[in-house]
Amino acid sequence: MRKIFIAALIVGQSISLSSTAQKFTPEDIRTQFIKDWERAKAYTIDYLNTVPADKYSFRATDSIRTFAQHMLHLAQSNVNVLAFVTGMPNIIGERVLEESKTAQTKDSVMYYVTASYDLAINGLKKMDMASLNEKVKFYNWEETKFAWLLKAFEHQTHHRAQTTIYIRLLGLHPPQERLF
Repeated sequence: MRKIFIAALIVGQSISLSSTAQKFTPEDIRTQFIKDWERAKAYTIDYLNTVPADKYSFRATDSIRTFAQHMLHLAQSNVNVLAFVTGMPNIIGERVLEESKTAQTKDSVMYYVTASYDLAINGLKKMDMASLNEKVKFYNWEETKFAWLLKAFEHQTHHRAQTTIYIRLLGLHPPQERLF
């Protein structure tokens, strides 16, 4: 009898939740994406400002990227995916930023990272949100534009997070997390 009561309670709660759920509009999705990318931009700039200019070439071990290279990789990926999905022009082109000797300075990294987030935010503002379900092939994967936007956000979060250990190894404190 107790199992039946618990099952009925769970089913009742599910029905209650589903009957009050609101549907997201394309504009709700756009607003949330923009809010998250603006937050990520501010958070990443905090990371860039935490590391002194003379430590941008620091790497935690010989076989991995420097701090600058991580951030340049983040920027290039932001541009590549968001330009493709939103229809914005690719402001970097074929150049591989993390391999560019002239892009490794703090000023250059700050420029490219900021520009990549600006491209993402402006692209989302202009994007036809009705196309989110459209499947597109990028590199070797075919996914919806919505999935690509999620992957791009996940990717920049991943690379920013990887640099936390660099900041700690330098004896510095990483910026406070920004959830909202």
